[in-house]
Amino acid sequence: MVSNLGNIQNFNKSIKEMIKVDLVRIVVDEEKKEQVIILKEEGGIRLLPIVIGSHEASAIKMKLKGLTSPRPLTHDLLYSTILSLGVNLEKVVIDNLVDGAFHAKIYLRGDQDLYKIVDARPSDSIALAVRAKSPIFVEEHVLNKFSQSTHGSFKLF
Repeated sequence: MVSNLGNIQNFNKSIKEMIKVDLVRIVVDEEKKEQVIILKEEGGIRLLPIVIGSHEASAIKMKLKGLTSPRPLTHDLLYSTILSLGVNLEKVVIDNLVDGAFHAKIYLRGDQDLYKIVDARPSDSIALAVRAKSPIFVEEHVLNKFSQSTHGSFKLF
């Protein structure tokens, strides 16, 4: 789903409602056969683990390691398309958890005050943010409810 935004006020949701995070680790839980990305609150102690698919984990790892595929992968293709349309990926926001699945939004900005928000999975959003070198945010209410403290029992494998 794509939302049209008429002005910058809607696009720049109150920064107080969003917390900037860094992708600090991608871990593989061999026991559960899951890949987990760990987002850490910038300047804070809260961690947000998000289970993602193996393809998305591979796409993120490849880009972080500076590796390229002989042919564009899906996230490379989408990022190239975004750029070819003259649009910037401004930020990614993880904004909700519904029925056990996190939700995210990709914020795009084009020429002549064209602003769009695209609904997406966090894994795809983060794979694109890594390519665009765009910031990743988590809405405050999501971090408050679902984060773990670095001082708690969560182990970074």
